[in-house]
Amino acid sequence: MPLLEVKDLRKSYGNLEVVRGVSLSLEPGECHGLLGPNGAGKTTTLRLCLGLADPDAGEISLLGLPVPQAAREARIRLGVLPQLDNLDPDFTVLENLLVYGRYFGQADAVTRGRIPELLEFAGLTNRANSKIQTLSGGMKRRLSLARALINDPDLIFLDEPTTGLDPQARHLIWERLKQLLNRGKTILLTTHYMDEAERLCGRLSIMDHGRIISTGSPRELISRHIEPEVLEVYGENVAGWAAEHGDKLAARVEHAGETVFCYTSRAEALIATLQNRPGLRYLHRPANLEDVFLKLTGRDLRY
Repeated sequence: MPLLEVKDLRKSYGNLEVVRGVSLSLEPGECHGLLGPNGAGKTTTLRLCLGLADPDAGEISLLGLPVPQAAREARIRLGVLPQLDNLDPDFTVLENLLVYGRYFGQADAVTRGRIPELLEFAGLTNRANSKIQTLSGGMKRRLSLARALINDPDLIFLDEPTTGLDPQARHLIWERLKQLLNRGKTILLTTHYMDEAERLCGRLSIMDHGRIISTGSPRELISRHIEPEVLEVYGENVAGWAAEHGDKLAARVEHAGETVFCYTSRAEALIATLQNRPGLRYLHRPANLEDVFLKLTGRDLRY
């Protein structure tokens, strides 16, 4: 039975429909990624699933309970990591965990019994008595993740868990999330990092303009939407080279600034045309999830 099942979800603010018939489901033990550009409707979808906003239409079942009717009962069994940290700056690391446990009606003795494991999980065992202001951004994010686990939830909502973190902090959080998956936890993840989605998610849903436009595993999405090889070419008169060779030898050619992207299964033939063009440089690589994302949602900047 899915831990989360959403059918034909809709939500408007004024004349703007921001969620337009979204349907998705989460099976136990999976990490499902929800991807999309800014304004695609991801955060509104999460808020609807959590019962923090009422849908205009559609059905939501969360842990077998109807939302928003039984949202409070369902949230007691969830873990939620919001996009922005909301740790209490007046409390220490340990006190933040202890107070948060009370929000779930959890006895202090139960919470105190869980805190050593959570501090070790977050790599903060030696910072239990530190004030929040003394923590780095990565430490705060790991503490927020540990806090989301205070009630030992089976389903965890993660809204952009590593945004703004340095590579070391990101990799540490990825390692912790993989540990949760290995323990049978279920995760719904939103992220703007395509490498994060490829590493963590068994299934992905790409969302744009309030709709889910494609769903599948990372490899399925790549093979479904993108040619197997990509040649990125940039340098002197790259547009002239593309007009001469790109359209003949590539299935699809895109211009982005001073770079030409050639999507093809015949990269060797394209590379051969570059041998006597010293003013041009290139990168030959396999197609990836970012290529899928840009093809489906466009390269234009969203405001």
